[in-house]
Parts: sequence; structure tokens; C-alpha cells
Amino acid sequence: MAKNKSLPGKLIVKTGKFVWTTMWQIMMSQLAPRNQTGEYIRPESQFRKFISTKPDNLYQPAANRYRLYVGLGCPWAHRTLVTRALKGLEEAIAVSIVYPSPDAGIWVLSEPELGCTTVPELYQLSQSGYTGRCTVPILWDDQTNTIVNNESAEIIQILNSEFNQFAQHPDYDLYPENLRSQIDQWNDKIYHTVNNGVYRCGFAQTQQAYTQASQEVFSTLDEIDAVLETNRYLCGDRPTLADVRLFTTLFRFDLVYYGLFKCNLRRIEDYSNLGAYLRDLYQLPGVAATCDLESIKRDYYGNLFPLNPGGIIPIGPDLTNLLQPHHREKITVN
Repeated sequence: MAKNKSLPGKLIVKTGKFVWTTMWQIMMSQLAPRNQTGEYIRPESQFRKFISTKPDNLYQPAANRYRLYVGLGCPWAHRTLVTRALKGLEEAIAVSIVYPSPDAGIWVLSEPELGCTTVPELYQLSQSGYTGRCTVPILWDDQTNTIVNNESAEIIQILNSEFNQFAQHPDYDLYPENLRSQIDQWNDKIYHTVNNGVYRCGFAQTQQAYTQASQEVFSTLDEIDAVLETNRYLCGDRPTLADVRLFTTLFRFDLVYYGLFKCNLRRIEDYSNLGAYLRDLYQLPGVAATCDLESIKRDYYGNLFPLNPGGIIPIGPDLTNLLQPHHREKITVN
């Protein structure tokens, strides 16, 4: 029987595997800093100022003074858009959209602003000589041309509390005093094991690191699913910032994390309660308008070259199910 000449030879396979593995390790080291066990370690944000009415504070609340720089595919930036929508701050806080450059590996502005065409240039405008990571979201002050904050967890707290006089829904408190301890506990757990946990799966550089991260992701999702059996939302019968922070990861889960990041033990739709909970949050007023399916798929599949070298973007899944009834309003909190 003649040999199949269409298959690559052993030497070609070994050489190709060595070259690709070496290049993959180099690219991943730049894309995703890791520790000695190969676990992805997310660097901390550097701009951590707050907006408040304190007399000595540089950044005072005002309408049309601040703007958000966001990438529509980024879950961390998406949090700020969801909070802005729920509070009804669309007329008070402007938004500028940025896009990832697949070749340069940076965020670029959709059109020039303040003499800048890229997010790194914005960082330099805000702080000359800055050498750190240039990430989104950015809460930007148009009055001083500086970055107020680039930590999404803090930006959504600012949006929730400091612009109520300009908000359409000022009484919609997503971080109420009586629930803060519970919200903070959920946020700590969900950040490590779910929000960042899916990235620890996708960016893991050893089997051990991936397996541990994957187990933590689904352990927490299992726990949340059980809680949602008797609670409409994480902290009872009202949405909070804990739900906002979880939502943007859940929305992307079956789209990209299940396949591209190898979080494929279960889909969100496979859970008894999480699927309906996701539909509930998606159908809250204004939230669906912040969700851009095509941008998410393009930004992940089209730009994370080490994870998807061919750059092929899947045509699915069909998300019309998110508009189906969720029946979560029938849950009575004990």
C-alpha cells in the first residue's frame, strides 16, 4: 500500500512543533505574565483616583466633564457601560469606543481625539513618561485631560454613587450600604475564580495551571447556580454591582470562553438557574444595548493570535434565546 504523501513528514512535524511552541511561549509571556507554575497573573491597575464632592478633591462630580474609553469586546469595560445604562447616565457621561489592533497589540481610537490615535498616547497625555500597561476601561477627565481611574471595579462604584444628581435613575442603588459586605464577598470570590478565572484557563501555560483554574471556575459557577435556586440575584431580589461584574463574564462564556479559553466542562445554558439568570440580567432596561456580539467574537478570536492563529471567527452561537422568558421574577427570597 502506497504511503500517503499528503501528510507532512516526521521531521517537518517535529520542526514545526518546536518552532510554534517556542514562538507561542514568547508571545504568551508578553500577552499574559505568569508565575513559576505557568499561572496567569493579572497586573494591577495604576490610576486609582476617585470623583467626590470633598472640597479638596480635584475631580468633582459634573455632567459632560467625564468620559469612558471602552472596548466593546472587553468584559472589564463592559461593566462600566452596564452600570452607566442602569443608572441612566447616558446624557451625563460620554463614551469613546476603542478597538484592539491585531498587529500592534494595542487599543486604537475609532477616530483621533485630543491629538491621540491610540490608548497608549492617551496614557502619555495624562502622565508623561508612563511605562505601565495601557488598558481599558478609562474614566477620563476632559477638563484636566487626565485619567481619573482605570480600575473597572472602582469606576462602577463611582458611576453608581457620584453622579446621582445627573442620573435618570438616581434611586437605583447598585451598592446599598446594608448589602455591601455580602456584595464584597461575592466580588472577591467571583473575581478570582470566574472573572479572572476564565483568563487563567485561557492564558495558562501549563496543564497544572489550567486544570486548577478550570476546577475553580466551575466550582464557583456550581455554587452560584445553587444560590440562584432561591435568590433572583446574588444578594437577594435586586441587582447589585456583584451581578454587574458577573454578568459581563457570563455573557461571553458560551461565546468565547467555552471554546477559545477551554472552559468547556459546561455551558452557562447547561445550568439549571444560571442560564435564566443571564437572560434576566440581559433583559434589564438598557443592558442589551451594551452587548455587542460581533465585537466580542472579533476581539477574542480575531486578535488573540496565540490562542487562535488562523484568526477564524465562528458564525455562532445564536443568542436569540437571551430574549426568551426567564421567569426569575417568580422566585421568592426567603
